[in-house]
Amino acid sequence: MNKSNTPIEAIHNAAIDGDLKEGLQRQYEDYLRHQRGLSEATIYHCLRFLDRFMAFRFGEVLGDLNAITPDDVIAFLSRLRNGSQPSRDKTPPTHLRSLFKFLFWSGRTKRNLASSIPRMAHAGPSTLPRYLNREEISQLIDAAHADNAIGRRNYAMLLIMARLGLRAPEVIAIELDDIDWRAGDILIRGKGQRHDRMPLPADVGEAIVDYARNGRQGKARTLFVTARPPFSAFKDAQILNALLRAAFKKTGLKPPQKYIGSHILRHSLATDMLRKGASLDEIGDVLRHRSRMTTSIYAKHDIDALRSLARAWPTQGDGQ
Repeated sequence: MNKSNTPIEAIHNAAIDGDLKEGLQRQYEDYLRHQRGLSEATIYHCLRFLDRFMAFRFGEVLGDLNAITPDDVIAFLSRLRNGSQPSRDKTPPTHLRSLFKFLFWSGRTKRNLASSIPRMAHAGPSTLPRYLNREEISQLIDAAHADNAIGRRNYAMLLIMARLGLRAPEVIAIELDDIDWRAGDILIRGKGQRHDRMPLPADVGEAIVDYARNGRQGKARTLFVTARPPFSAFKDAQILNALLRAAFKKTGLKPPQKYIGSHILRHSLATDMLRKGASLDEIGDVLRHRSRMTTSIYAKHDIDALRSLARAWPTQGDGQ
């Protein structure tokens, strides 16, 4: 009897010994967590796409994985795109590439279909990013403040998001040890496990100290914690969207868009920087964009700069 000591064959045999579908899912989850080091949220979505694609291709009973063709992949992506409400989500190809890389790596397929997965075409945004002016931002932040533990926490959370342009998940991920008080900076745990250090504005530092000394409780290492025992870290970032909705209601300000999300503060910071003369590269550095194309959407706000690029309308005699 042949025994294999290679990790690839061990993973392959583990799935064969038990239920094929459950074995595949367990081993894929282990691969995502330990080989790729992905977050729990990303792992969840990857596993969902595993289930969805296998159900699309084979139905309830898992079939021969080597029978999957590039046409199957394209048909699956086409179905996602041709729904009644086409999604702007760009992640399906990414999740499928991850799946097929795993299948090839683990020896379950003879060829790597990841290279055959096309990118989803998405039209660039036709509208300007919605934003608030500085006075409106100040009103919203002040509306969250109260002379108690919750008020101090909420005020500090919104202030740090507005001043540094953080994403909501980045705010709740901040840990106590991430702040270097001597250097005056803070570690930001960004997307894709990217870590950056940013200067800590004085007013943000004062708000954090006020909350830490006069409101924060518990043994959690995250800076911002729940208001009830055991005073643990937040499970998701929905708390910040809820804070903004409450602040809009309290101030009577009209939201610039129907969906009230934390990105409105990020967009507002970028727009304010642009109007004060910051370059797109400087804005991209503050927002920690990986691609300059992501930052380029804010160029639409700089009407004067765009107007200088436009050629004058031709008039009679210009061609002479």
